[in-house]
Amino acid sequence: MLNPASEQFETSLRAALPEACFRPLEPRYLEEPRARFRGRDALLLTPGSTEEVSEILRQANAARVAVIPYGGGTGLVGGQVGVGLERPVLLSLERMNRVRSVHSAENLLIAEGGVILSNVHAAADAAGRIFPLSLASEGSAQVGGLLGANAGGVNMLRYGNARELCLGVEAVLADGSVMHGLKRLRKDNTGYDLRNLLIGSEGTLGVITAACLRLFSRPASCGTAAMVVRSPRDALTLLSQVQGRIGEGISAFELIHRTGLEFLAEVMPQVRLPFTQAPEWMVLLEIGLSGGLDADAALEQIFEQAAEAGLVLDGVIASSDAQRDALWQMRESIPEANRLIGAITSHDISVPIETIPDFIPQAWERVQAIGPYRVNCFGHLGDGNLHFNTYPPKGEDRDRYGDWRVDISRQVHDLVQEFGGSVSAEHGIGRLKVGDLERYGDPAKLAAMRAIKSALDPAGILNPGVVLRAT
Repeated sequence: MLNPASEQFETSLRAALPEACFRPLEPRYLEEPRARFRGRDALLLTPGSTEEVSEILRQANAARVAVIPYGGGTGLVGGQVGVGLERPVLLSLERMNRVRSVHSAENLLIAEGGVILSNVHAAADAAGRIFPLSLASEGSAQVGGLLGANAGGVNMLRYGNARELCLGVEAVLADGSVMHGLKRLRKDNTGYDLRNLLIGSEGTLGVITAACLRLFSRPASCGTAAMVVRSPRDALTLLSQVQGRIGEGISAFELIHRTGLEFLAEVMPQVRLPFTQAPEWMVLLEIGLSGGLDADAALEQIFEQAAEAGLVLDGVIASSDAQRDALWQMRESIPEANRLIGAITSHDISVPIETIPDFIPQAWERVQAIGPYRVNCFGHLGDGNLHFNTYPPKGEDRDRYGDWRVDISRQVHDLVQEFGGSVSAEHGIGRLKVGDLERYGDPAKLAAMRAIKSALDPAGILNPGVVLRAT
């Protein structure tokens, strides 16, 4: 049984920690973007060093006080909110925001857990490199949270997700012990890979206080284009042709449905759209080529050949940085437009890439069989990750359809299971999908996860109720 952060507990912490660790609790720390979860109270702590994190966890473990690791607050599955907990510790690494070192020759950067993603990008850029993880929330998402959730993003097709962009982590475990895993090594076979155990654990096994991140050379020539296709099947064929032509030079390949563009026109008219009339389907693709190759010329050839083959009906190739930024602003604004419209259900799913053209119409059909819902289907076609979200008919409030939320999600997730997919592609499990993990997860895997949790956090203080149901 866990205890609240009592006055006695807080007094003990104040005797061991500097005053800067203690801040008034603002409402934003108790909320999350979709307003599905809300905390009641917490003791907000903002340590400035790994040693201070260690002291906090040591005392919390001894007093059996729950600890909720808090990053940028951008998570969409409720993992950053202490629901049902009586005054837990809310542990924010916002003061641990230093880029400790940059090693350009090794293509590495070491950043503390509270560094926001845009500052990692800036540090990499100053060194003539790039850190390719790219998200709409890069101005607030933090390194520790990104790794804790194993974030994906639009460039995963070429560079991989957060797990693949991290060589090592420094982390504090539940008992306060520090795991010093910041070795700048690409080959290290000394036992179990605890780095990969912590990445994606959503703060349930330890608190990531720093990470060694991989950097990459900046492509000599980049090109971005929006192309109209008839269907997801044609989009997949186009992707295969692009990959056959330029190999790993393709960085992103995003599938966008007409509904997403209509939502932008409805609630975010300031966002420029690439086509006068919203097409049924379009793709947004970006390529980056090495020296001596012209990305724009390659895109023009891709467009011409695809148009001749009947795969592409129309297209726009960015001719300047401003046009490129406008295309990406359109893509990255879709989640905000979705929020303003108000989803009944949101599904972050993945299925084998070749099955996407079959999955989408079947999922659409199952949703429509329940009611006349609007569907916004978009996502990272190149890695099989779709955001398949449902909305009420235009002009109606989503709250009217709240009773159908479970049925809609069950239909979509059951189909995902039938296709051999995952009900959580890049957002994690959090609190939102604990039941889904129990329903669709492999029993042997779940048993192993529970055993690992029990071994590393026997008192159950770290993010209780996240990923695994609290016992």
